[in-house]
Amino acid sequence: MSDTANGPIDGAVDQGKSGPADRETAGPFDDSEANAVRPYVDLGGVKILPRADLHLRLEVEEGSQRVVAVGLDFAGSTLQVQPFAAPRSSGLWHEIREQIVDQIHKQGGTTKLTVGPFGPEILAEIPASTGGQAGARLARFVGVDGPRWFLRGVISGEGVVDADAAAKIEDLFRSVVVVRGTTPMPPRDLIPLHMPANPGADPLDPTVI
Repeated sequence: MSDTANGPIDGAVDQGKSGPADRETAGPFDDSEANAVRPYVDLGGVKILPRADLHLRLEVEEGSQRVVAVGLDFAGSTLQVQPFAAPRSSGLWHEIREQIVDQIHKQGGTTKLTVGPFGPEILAEIPASTGGQAGARLARFVGVDGPRWFLRGVISGEGVVDADAAAKIEDLFRSVVVVRGTTPMPPRDLIPLHMPANPGADPLDPTVI
């Protein structure tokens, strides 16, 4: 994979918000924009809309036992989402994108900056080992700046290499609702996530890992 990380396609100096032009009507949504009658699964900082064959995992930090990400397995792909607090008038994706690229390079991986349905994104090849054998995995890093929040997504599996699978996982990312809340938070802080209030009755039956 070619490495074009040193030449940002949209100019890293631009700190404006990054995201699709129709975000307010097509998602990812702010809580104030979501359909109030839809049966969302409430995970705190995000709400997820149930759909057939969607499996939900909550990723927990080992030491603090804090939920740090939501993993969604769907249509041969995996989507990891994390919501962060952001400034009201400026976005975070431009600078966070550069930091992701630097981190992947330090791991010995390669990156390519591209433009997808959500705007600028990173296509990465990340070193990974399976069964003691060295290898690599492909991933797409996408990001959307909303009102006072930033939503990061990491796509792996079929959604990286197959157009039909990509469309399905992109639609799933579009359906995510971010709940920023009114509590003051420094930019870049993870918006708190939690288990559903009644996980046993939840249509996604979330699994904690």
